[in-house]
Amino acid sequence: MGLAKLKTKISIEEYLDGEELSEIRYEYINGEVYAMAGASQNHNRIIRNFLTSLSNHLQNSPCEPFSENIKVRAAEEVFYYPDVLVTCEGNFSNPFYAEQPVLIIEVISPSTAQIDRREKLHAYRQMPSVHEYVVVEQEKISIEIHRRQENGNWITYFFTRTDEDFTLESVDLTLRIDEAYKPVNF
Repeated sequence: MGLAKLKTKISIEEYLDGEELSEIRYEYINGEVYAMAGASQNHNRIIRNFLTSLSNHLQNSPCEPFSENIKVRAAEEVFYYPDVLVTCEGNFSNPFYAEQPVLIIEVISPSTAQIDRREKLHAYRQMPSVHEYVVVEQEKISIEIHRRQENGNWITYFFTRTDEDFTLESVDLTLRIDEAYKPVNF
């Protein structure tokens, strides 16, 4: 999803109040707000596949998945709308955003790839609760999993074949690539 920037800086309180009333979703970065663009059919299919698999897998767990309408407070003055997130924090201190996700998934397009792979990756790696950040291409088969190691370092795994399995260690879920991509059209 592409981002369109509004021109004036606003406070966090103004942003959060406005988000409760707005029909358009905005991300907030250091006082500036960016409108979220619409998503493609493939984008929605991939999100649905992850959300369904995670919901089924986590149904008897304290952890739960949320889709793109729940924000993540990635830093004091940064709020993003990830496509999918999993948190084990129960009821949020604010019902509109999570502060301790363990897993974040972004389905990228050419217009968002740079932001998702650089800015958001950097922000999510700074969050102590995040164990995995998954970047999923929607125009070709490609999943990259950025995973925090026990020593605090991060390592990235790449998956590009439909017959490969990948594991989301943060929630102990193994999936086949083709499960993430059905019925996506390239």
